[in-house]
Amino acid sequence: MARITRKELKADKFALEVEHTVSLFEEHKQEILRYGAIAAVVVVLIIGFMIYRQRQHAAREAALGRAILVEQTPVGTPPPGSVNVSSFPTQQVKDDATIKVFTDLKNQYPGTTEAEISQYFLGVVQANQGKLAEAEKNLRQAAATSDEKYASLAKLSLAEVLFSEGKADQGRKVLEDLAAHPTIFVSKDQAQLALARELIPTQPAEARKILDSLRSKPGAVSQVALSLYAELPPQ
Repeated sequence: MARITRKELKADKFALEVEHTVSLFEEHKQEILRYGAIAAVVVVLIIGFMIYRQRQHAAREAALGRAILVEQTPVGTPPPGSVNVSSFPTQQVKDDATIKVFTDLKNQYPGTTEAEISQYFLGVVQANQGKLAEAEKNLRQAAATSDEKYASLAKLSLAEVLFSEGKADQGRKVLEDLAAHPTIFVSKDQAQLALARELIPTQPAEARKILDSLRSKPGAVSQVALSLYAELPPQ
């Protein structure tokens, strides 16, 4: 089985939404998970954390904030003139630190929203490393134990891992279920775009049908659909 490279695993931006009873610290993140060679594919990953009003949640939110800062720390020498900018010397060192901090958080606060986010991040980092079996395990657990919002994100990443492992039938089932049950984090269009991209190499006719239904939609959806359309073999 071919190893997934970091070049192939990259993410576009997505803004998180939450219920009116809580406040959301929003972040936008690029370069986490990319579907194949199409830079514009809409892949959603969660970056952000909940700041609860209740005082007893302060420790959890602070721990998740620290974990996210580790995940967001760049690799390599900071640009000239940068002030107070930390970095990791290599991607491996960063991955090890990220896995440790999210594992510790998940174990310290089981059953919480922060633990759900940590489980998801662990799967994403392992997918980036090419550790597909471990990534599948963590993403399946995140999909099974999180609420529907976080579960949908885990399922989107899980589907990519399943296709990469050669489990196309399972991956397709996950994406079709996501399309049938969209959330504020993963829309029907996003799930269909992801499925179309995966079907292009083996079932181009099926991919074409999906893209035909999306390429006239307004905004980014049509742009991504047209980009994927260019990858289809000639009829």
